[in-house]
Amino acid sequence: MVIELSHEEARGTCVHEFAQCTSSEDLPPLKEIIGQDRALRALKFGLQIQDKGFNIYVAGMPGTGRKTAIINFLEEIAKDRAVPPDWCYVNNFQDPNRPNALKLPAGKGAEFKRDMEEFVSEFRKSLSTAFESDEYTQRRTSTLKALDDEREAVTKQVNSMAANAGFLLQRSPIGLLLVPIVQGRPINEQEFTQLPPNAQAEIQKRRGALQERLRGYIRQFRDLEKKADEAVKALNRSVATFALEPIFSTLREKFSDCSEVLIFLGEVSEDILNKLPDILKGEQDQQRQLQLPFMPTVIRGDPAERYKVNLLVDNSKIKGAPVVMELNPTYARLFGGTEKEARFGALVTDYTMITGGSAHRSNGGFLVVPVEGLFTNPMVWETLKLAISNEKLEIEEPTERMGFMLTKSLRPEPIPFDAKLVLVGNPQVYQVLYTMDRDFKELFKVKADFDTTMDRDEENVMQYASFMCTLCNKEDLLHLEPQGMAAVVEYSSRLASDKSKLSTQFAEVADIIREANFYAREDGAKLITRQHVQKALEEKVYRSNLIEKKIDEMIAKNVLLIETEGEVVGQVNGLAVLSLGDYGFGKPSRITASVGVGKKGIIDIEREAEMGGPTHTKGVLIISGFLNDRFAKEEPLSLTARLVFEQSYSGVDGDSASSTELYSLLSALSGKPIRQHLAVTGSVNQKGEVQAIGGVNEKIEGFYEVCKAKGLTGKEGVVIPYSNVQNLMLKEEVVEVIKEGRFHIYPVKTISEGIEVLTGVNAGERRPDGSYEEGTINDLSQRRLLEMAEKIKEYRE
Repeated sequence: MVIELSHEEARGTCVHEFAQCTSSEDLPPLKEIIGQDRALRALKFGLQIQDKGFNIYVAGMPGTGRKTAIINFLEEIAKDRAVPPDWCYVNNFQDPNRPNALKLPAGKGAEFKRDMEEFVSEFRKSLSTAFESDEYTQRRTSTLKALDDEREAVTKQVNSMAANAGFLLQRSPIGLLLVPIVQGRPINEQEFTQLPPNAQAEIQKRRGALQERLRGYIRQFRDLEKKADEAVKALNRSVATFALEPIFSTLREKFSDCSEVLIFLGEVSEDILNKLPDILKGEQDQQRQLQLPFMPTVIRGDPAERYKVNLLVDNSKIKGAPVVMELNPTYARLFGGTEKEARFGALVTDYTMITGGSAHRSNGGFLVVPVEGLFTNPMVWETLKLAISNEKLEIEEPTERMGFMLTKSLRPEPIPFDAKLVLVGNPQVYQVLYTMDRDFKELFKVKADFDTTMDRDEENVMQYASFMCTLCNKEDLLHLEPQGMAAVVEYSSRLASDKSKLSTQFAEVADIIREANFYAREDGAKLITRQHVQKALEEKVYRSNLIEKKIDEMIAKNVLLIETEGEVVGQVNGLAVLSLGDYGFGKPSRITASVGVGKKGIIDIEREAEMGGPTHTKGVLIISGFLNDRFAKEEPLSLTARLVFEQSYSGVDGDSASSTELYSLLSALSGKPIRQHLAVTGSVNQKGEVQAIGGVNEKIEGFYEVCKAKGLTGKEGVVIPYSNVQNLMLKEEVVEVIKEGRFHIYPVKTISEGIEVLTGVNAGERRPDGSYEEGTINDLSQRRLLEMAEKIKEYRE
């Protein structure tokens, strides 16, 4: 016997949990993720294990608070971990196209960058002071004096030798010139050509002999000049070293614990000494630049700029390990790149234009990335897998990586990569990656599955209330009174479609609280009440239910034919759910069955018209199995029946109407009419058991709205699967009408129970001889089938 549900069973109300508090303000704020014990256990394991490849994929539906919860969880763990080192890029003096990476303790990178900038501005002043001093001038003069004396002695010997040979020795840009002396004076080239040929020949002979003798002296001149240059260079290195030693000494002492910095400072010192003339010339250019400020910086080409530091990762301001979430994982934002600067129509770059990405900032900590973004941006997924596998970050031009173009550019030294990667996505993407990408299962060995529901027990309800407290405190919302909190809990169960569950779609729950806060402030209330929550829910529905109301209006005007009174043979009100994306509602449909003599069995008109989906077709085939099991164990099933959704102009899929179609078929076979004030939902199996379906609340409420539009008589109701009773969280208006006895819900376990409710006629039990009790639905149906079989037999005869 089917027992009608009471109004208490139609909705899981929340009445006792908040009796000891006056508002959500009295409750402790939420400090941890709730309702995700399985996911938390997986996260803790994945974050604690340090072996390679144990990165984490967080699977769950959007709106369950995955990202926010993960960030809060990671920050709680990260604060107790060591701060990772800073990373800098500096010039590689041997190969400027391959900048070197330096690792420094956290906070030292910013200091080193600042100190090197000060060094660049100070060391030239020290050099200028040293090389412009009187002491340097004296030492340089003293160093060159002996060489000058030796050069002077050689010069006298050469001049004397030239004079004795009748020539005057002159210096020119191309070397030494031997000018002939005739009649006591030097002559030029024109005068030489005017001399008699024998005189010219004699002079040329003497010139050749003299040049041969002077070669040794010329070599001696060159050696003296080389010695002078080397002496000046040695003096300059000595003076520069002495001038820079205090600055370098301070830097070496400050960064004595950084071996890589000490090596770099040594390279800087050696480079300055090797490029001393250029650096001193750069100082003079800077002085000229002050007089010509309109000249672009690039013209100067200051050699001292090569000693600056590019701070790539600065961890001076963080506490613990970094937690970075990259919501837009493009190649440049994730892995950095090399910026370019336009100079005279060309794009140029250097190591100071290298920029880091989220992967660099998360190094030594945690990197959270939404998985969908990895596939909408070219090369990102493959580069990320490469970085995890090789455990290093390389900054590379995207065009070169794709093989489109090879240009001469920077190839910075790779940086070791040691970050725990957390991908956030839905379960479908996880399945695709796991089955289609062979690297994925090796790199992401931990799956943290976020559930969409949690148990509605006292502990979880109180934690849910703490979530409300946290939201109100964080966003400066009005707090909720106990009944307001109860209304939110009930709404959460409605989202979960289960009286014993709470939804973990915290984004939707938070939106309702925000909307209720708006209406509470509009009313000038100090707390959010149940009425404010109810109004927020009603207004949310009102903004989206235009199509639903149009359909109800068409039904009320009999444009769409739905009967809510009387009895009709072979006609049942079925229920379906229409989804508009942000809103779903129940829509009744008239389902009819016609039965005639024939052997074609059950014909699904929706399938024949190619408007039925595979699941619906399966449901119709199950009906055939049910009829064979019940009525054709001894005799073959002889009928031609047609099932159709009347006034259906779009596709039909799903098996939730299979019991409805079976009821209409049994009515058509037995000739017993079905009460039109009842609507039906539920799927069926071949044994006649009514099975649970989805959207039961929307379907009941949808039929209620139609009945209300046509005028409630007090007889209307819905037949649902018994297994869906636990899913009932009907809106308060429907619950109130049920309480008044003007709307009814009948839970059934079998087709027999359902047909009895719909027709008021006993279904009938099978007798030992295979027949059914007389006058019952099964008996009448069996007799009709046997009659049709006899007619087919007579027709053949």
